Amino acid sequence: MDSLRVAAFQRQPIFDDVTKIVQRLSEDLTWCDDQGVQLAVFPECYLQGYAVDRPTIARRALTLNDAQFAAILLTLAPFRTAFVLGIVEQRGTAFYNTAAIVQGGILLGAYAKCHPDEPGFDAGNEFPVFSTAGWQFGVNICNDANFADPALRISRQGARLLCYPLNNMLPPATAEKWRNKSVANLQDRAIETGCWVVSSDVVGTHNELVSYGCTCIVAPDGRVVRRAAEGSEGSIVSDLAYEQ
Repeated sequence: MDSLRVAAFQRQPIFDDVTKIVQRLSEDLTWCDDQGVQLAVFPECYLQGYAVDRPTIARRALTLNDAQFAAILLTLAPFRTAFVLGIVEQRGTAFYNTAAIVQGGILLGAYAKCHPDEPGFDAGNEFPVFSTAGWQFGVNICNDANFADPALRISRQGARLLCYPLNNMLPPATAEKWRNKSVANLQDRAIETGCWVVSSDVVGTHNELVSYGCTCIVAPDGRVVRRAAEGSEGSIVSDLAYEQ
């Protein structure tokens, strides 16, 4: 039996303050190292703040090979825990809702949301698989969970874990509608792929929007084995296992 200790964080969003987010990441990753966590997941667009319109996205975006991102990697280099971090990314003239996979200050790779429901983002079309502590895993982002194909593309490459950075900050009526549906989507993706599923969501209010938080760990049979309390910040940890 091989196992992987994972953590997922449910956090209030911060906008346009990368320095503060990096400080908070350092605190959370210090805790992860102390707890023996091997992989941590943070919310969608967590680093700069979620946006839907092109001008705001363009203003917040960074490239993965620029000096600013290199400085962030250097700051986070001391931590052993691998982590999935939601960012707003620019590649040439395109802008992507991206999850960067980082460990020990090294960028292991990135996944760009393939079903963006934000008009300002371009769609990704690659489905990379990553490895940590002997586990193969991949990433889908938020609205991707409404579709079976992105998860299946990853699981068919041998992944046993799907990570879902989320941002369910929505108008109140819409947030209520998705309150249970978001969990059901994650359960469906777990059952269809036979993979563990770990999600990380924002929580709280921003302007006229609200997020209850959908941070959870779902077993391959669809059981929700851990879930952060709705409406509050928190973290969840679980040891995932599979038969080799």
